[in-house]
Amino acid sequence: MSQCYTSGNFQKYFNENMNDLGLPVPSTLFDTYQTAVATASTLAGTLATLGKGATMGEVIGATVGLEKLAVAASIGATAYTGAVIGSIAVASGRSLGCGSRISDLFVFTEQNNLQFKGLAAFYTRNPQVLDKGRSFRSSFGIRAKNSPSAFEYA
Repeated sequence: MSQCYTSGNFQKYFNENMNDLGLPVPSTLFDTYQTAVATASTLAGTLATLGKGATMGEVIGATVGLEKLAVAASIGATAYTGAVIGSIAVASGRSLGCGSRISDLFVFTEQNNLQFKGLAAFYTRNPQVLDKGRSFRSSFGIRAKNSPSAFEYA
């Protein structure tokens, strides 16, 4: 199999995907695969506790160690969490080979206990999180900030 991307560039690919979506990426919380999965697990667990309509500000307030996410405080928690999980899947797929398929995302979320209510609907309705070829990709962050309830599929 030919190498499509540079192996070991997880952080680069994660940041690139989030930036393409118009979302902020604080340093250190997503620098490595392991750290990103741990952060995403905290986000997903806290989101499950707080429920539909929570903002990242509320998620940050309910956790310890996520203060660096204050740059995303006004964004809907479902949108940001979904973008983070999708970006981890994209970055890990790219840093290990030639990308990943949507089925890889569902295996990844199951293996790392990163499911959240409405997960399948989120990625079905927001394919731009995983697909660089989608138009209006950068407007995702604007929608996540201005219309967080548009991402609540529970």
